[in-house]
Amino acid sequence: MNAASVYVRIKNDKIYIEEDWTEEGIATELLREGVPKEDIVLAFHDPDTRKLTEFAVA
Repeated sequence: MNAASVYVRIKNDKIYIEEDWTEEGIATELLREGVPKEDIVLAFHDPDTRKLTEFAVA
């Protein structure tokens, strides 16, 4: 049996991914469904690291 844990919250019209233990990544799935990178925050990274990604900082 396999299990995957994902913790996502919505704040200020952005999707904050707090935890993602899925194989492909929930951000990849959201992009595939048409959610823009500017609306996705990789909150499991600190703000300085987020600046280095193509996703929203906050």
